[in-house]
Amino acid sequence: MNNLSRKLLDKPYLLWSLLFTVAPLIMVVYYAFTDKSGAFSAESILKIGEYFPTILLSIHYGLAATIICIILGYPFAYFLSKHTQRVQRTMVLLVMLPMWMNFLIRTYSLMTILGDTGVINSVLSFLHIKNAHMINTSGAVILGMVYNFLPYMILPIYSVLSKIDNSLIEAAQDLGSGKINSFKRVILPLSVPGLLSGITMVFVPCVSTFYITQKLGGGQIVLIGDVIEAQFQSANNYNLGASLSFVLMILIFACLAIINHFDSGKENEGGMVI
Repeated sequence: MNNLSRKLLDKPYLLWSLLFTVAPLIMVVYYAFTDKSGAFSAESILKIGEYFPTILLSIHYGLAATIICIILGYPFAYFLSKHTQRVQRTMVLLVMLPMWMNFLIRTYSLMTILGDTGVINSVLSFLHIKNAHMINTSGAVILGMVYNFLPYMILPIYSVLSKIDNSLIEAAQDLGSGKINSFKRVILPLSVPGLLSGITMVFVPCVSTFYITQKLGGGQIVLIGDVIEAQFQSANNYNLGASLSFVLMILIFACLAIINHFDSGKENEGGMVI
């Protein structure tokens, strides 16, 4: 393929990036540093301090959901990578299957399960056990985050683990390392790129989510995504909404910088398998 062909193939991607990535980011920065008249103003930026407790709460929920996804996703991805190719293909399909359904449908299904008259409480009533109030709680919100974003933790980790050369593990065992020591010294370090990718893909949407908190939290739990959504939808304050979005954008860039720091000098073994 000559240089002209490469340049022509690059153009659609560059155009897409400019229209749907660069341009929206520029608009966010523009509205964040202007007022309603379009004049330069730092008023909206200065108001961000009022929402620091909400931002910290969002980070707290995002970290909790991310840690749970690691605890659940890493062992699953590890044992999945040890199965035959046929089993792996089937299990990966099952992991991806919920992602093919609409995000709203998945959240509504949890409402049906966790509701005061939902599936779980109906079973408890049938067994003559006292009903549990699960909906509109912090636990329901975190569960919704884990349920919706767990596949984004499993798939990058599995993608890396499935590419690890078994001869490296066998060499470690031949040199006297047991299974636990081989995991700590060989498998875990090699799986770091997939783990970091999964952490970013789970943590960022958890921090910025708003629909999960509205439906599973009943509006009683307000995260930064809820505040931003309210500024754009009901308050009609695009400037403050853009300022808060600017903070989230910086958070995303910080996550990417951390990943690049830990993954520098290594080949990119992670990535989605979709």
